[in-house]
Amino acid sequence: MSDKSESSGDYDLVVVGSGAGAMTAAVTASAKGLRVLVIEKASQYGGTSALSGGGIWIPCNHHFKALGGQDSPEKAWTYLKNSIGDDIDEPRVRTYIDKAAEMIEWLEKNSRVRYAVADKYPDYYMHLEGSLAGGRTLDPELFDLSALKGELSKLRQASRGNMLMGKIAWTARQAHVAMSKSRGWRLMIIWMMLRYKLDFMWRKKTGEQRDRRTALGNALVASLRASLIDRNVPLWLNTNFVELIEQQGRVCGVVVEKDGQQQRIFARKGVVLAAGGFEQNPELREKYLPKPTSVSWSTTPEGANTGAALEAGQKLGADTALLDWAWWTPSFLVPGETKARGIFAERAFPGAVVVNSLGKRFVNEAAPYLEFVTAMYADNEKTGGKSIPSYVIFDSKFRFNYAMGPLMPSQIMPDSRLRKEWLNKLYFKADTLDELASQIGVDAAGLQETVGKMNHYAETGVDEEFDRGGNAFDRYYGDSNVAPNPCLAPVAKGPYYAMPIQAGDIGTKGGLVTNERAQVKKPDGQVIEGLYAIGNTSASVMGTTYPGAGGTLGPAMTFGYIAALDAAGQN
Repeated sequence: MSDKSESSGDYDLVVVGSGAGAMTAAVTASAKGLRVLVIEKASQYGGTSALSGGGIWIPCNHHFKALGGQDSPEKAWTYLKNSIGDDIDEPRVRTYIDKAAEMIEWLEKNSRVRYAVADKYPDYYMHLEGSLAGGRTLDPELFDLSALKGELSKLRQASRGNMLMGKIAWTARQAHVAMSKSRGWRLMIIWMMLRYKLDFMWRKKTGEQRDRRTALGNALVASLRASLIDRNVPLWLNTNFVELIEQQGRVCGVVVEKDGQQQRIFARKGVVLAAGGFEQNPELREKYLPKPTSVSWSTTPEGANTGAALEAGQKLGADTALLDWAWWTPSFLVPGETKARGIFAERAFPGAVVVNSLGKRFVNEAAPYLEFVTAMYADNEKTGGKSIPSYVIFDSKFRFNYAMGPLMPSQIMPDSRLRKEWLNKLYFKADTLDELASQIGVDAAGLQETVGKMNHYAETGVDEEFDRGGNAFDRYYGDSNVAPNPCLAPVAKGPYYAMPIQAGDIGTKGGLVTNERAQVKKPDGQVIEGLYAIGNTSASVMGTTYPGAGGTLGPAMTFGYIAALDAAGQN
């Protein structure tokens, strides 16, 4: 600790970071009577949470119960035990199952946070005992941004890829209706576009094209920030976390850099590290993650999650785990944009196929995104570097009907309206598959063979290689109007398109090892008193798996809630 730092006052709890887990901890601690300070290194609050889908995976939640849903702690434990395997941390997992539903019910009663159940959104591993075909994932309700008043400009804006037409807010439930082309989807979209267009006074007043309403992770962050404002909890932006203050074996504060000066901030009850992972740190990526790796492939805010909290914990002797894992998601690099875009739902749409440079498939395209990139790395090693990047291939019929990343369906956005700089970078186009293969450096014979197989599978409805569309999760984003398999359609009508896919992420998965009270532990199991870690600063309670939509934010918020209760002496 620098001798030049100056003391800037005392608090009960200091929270490092401003994502969903961090602000949940702050709201909870404040409600329990603690004096709380939240610090954020960036100029905007919300972190990766603000860019996310905002879903939380909450077993036995009250919203599902209200609909008559059948879940139980035993079912949830069975499912997580089957998915995580022998390395499961039983005390933490059982605590999560016990406390997650309590957390969200408490938050909805004591803050502005509001959720609804995505009752048709299945768990990711539907073949495992204990899985449910819906009900464990909760989706944020829309939030009116006018409630933020002067804090609106400081909110990290939602990802364009998470909005209709890149600017209109919609919930995950509404997005599912549109993407699966369920009954009434056209009328729903027309209504949403009219709602946005007629609210021109809001856009004139704010001087932005931002929708008055926000959704998904942006709605979650906005509602939490409004809740902190309601409780007069300060949030310092542009405040760089430097190191932890430890006295007599207990963490009792932090050193920060603010306005060019180092300051010491003391925290009587402890410090919650909720500053994300290390995916924006090239050196740490090279040190821990599988190769190849690149900061540019990550969908997270540039320069935000650099691993400072991880390294501070390591400096005090904290144990670590899962540092070679990330919350993988395939991503596109869009020219002119500063970060990659994740590819989530589009891979399930019928009529697209993903191949390596040999022209061969290596994964079920509709698989959960963590498994998709895990398969990319495995195939890349097996083939000697032929799978990163991979390529998604589709034809003109797919192009007309479906979106793929920033490419809206051509019935809405024809090729003539696409940005000129995208051609031969974001996407490639050719009249024949052989010409397309030549442009992207993919084996033409391999691609022809793969497409021939896919066209046969589309006819029979059975993917004989990877069983795409063979479970409820795959079909969730399939086209409900396509038979016999909503995830399979021929790739047969030129012109043909290809888009390179990178091994991206939505954050790293490894971090500081914690116990069931979110306290940081040393390798011998000893607790570092006064130090808590949650979210991607901690090693994931889910191990190397991703059990369902919201498997990141659900634990971050739950253990943020638990950490706050512990600091307040109420665990």
